[in-house]
Amino acid sequence: MATGQKLMRAIRVFEFGGPEVLKLQSNVAIPIPKDHQVLIKVQACGVNPVDTYIRSGTYSRKPLLPYTPGLDVAGIIEAVGESVSAFKKGDRVFTTSTISGGYAEYALAADHTVYTLPEKLDFKQGAAIGIPYFTAFRALLHSARVKAGETVLVHGASGGVGIAACQIARAYGLKVLGTAGTEEGQKIVLQNGAHEVFNHKEANYIDKIKKSIGEKGVDVIIEMLANVNLSNDLNLLSHGGRVIVVGSRGPIEINPRDTMAKESSIIGVALHSSTKEEFQQFAAALQAGMEIGWLRPVIGPQYPLEKVAQAHEDIIHSSGATGKMILLLK
Repeated sequence: MATGQKLMRAIRVFEFGGPEVLKLQSNVAIPIPKDHQVLIKVQACGVNPVDTYIRSGTYSRKPLLPYTPGLDVAGIIEAVGESVSAFKKGDRVFTTSTISGGYAEYALAADHTVYTLPEKLDFKQGAAIGIPYFTAFRALLHSARVKAGETVLVHGASGGVGIAACQIARAYGLKVLGTAGTEEGQKIVLQNGAHEVFNHKEANYIDKIKKSIGEKGVDVIIEMLANVNLSNDLNLLSHGGRVIVVGSRGPIEINPRDTMAKESSIIGVALHSSTKEEFQQFAAALQAGMEIGWLRPVIGPQYPLEKVAQAHEDIIHSSGATGKMILLLK
């Protein structure tokens, strides 16, 4: 290590595995930004289900070990590379990705993955935008190609992506139905754009949705847990309806016949498949949402860096999401 290089606290993963492989170290070198990179003093970092899949080694993309997890941070620009013109030291920003990892006191990011954080949003809210809102926007506008007046069911609506999907769908003129597993979760869903909410822990909730939507069915389902819900989803769809798979934690048996009469589609979505131009388009729409006021992240459980293993445990095993989970670095 170079002499005089400044050090920081960061989470390091040396082997893939359970939450216990997340190691807090206090002697990690603070990276130095080059070219189109910026260094951000992290105030808060989002915790996403995808972080746990990557950590366990079961995800399609495996980082080189050792690595620091964390994609969406919010904080203050500390330094910029020589080719950066859009940002300067002191700017408030959030990211959709990092180079060096967000579970750390400082994070390096490419300037095209960094966005201005408006004054009206705090850093906790800033850390709740990157993955959830860009994923929800891609799912609704790019993958499902929703049109105003259509009906959307957000299956698992009280977490980060779910709340984002409800807010975006409502702003774009859709009829919004949501599900949640707790009373608090249901309340949050109704407060954030849903016209109706259903408890997906109730045995007969699918019948209640069918009763609400009538013969036609729903045009779009944003699906957070496809390995549990996909078969039911296909039966809820309208003619030409589409299920957008945002999350799945295992296999499920479906009857392909359920797609035939309705000519329905099952479409997967992966935010990291977006082009730079698509990210710019999503960012423009979401920045407008922040300015107008319909984009309002709801913060859920908050953890210090020392409790990151607990956060990874809870995001997968908690009884029901209530807002976006974040790590606090301050």
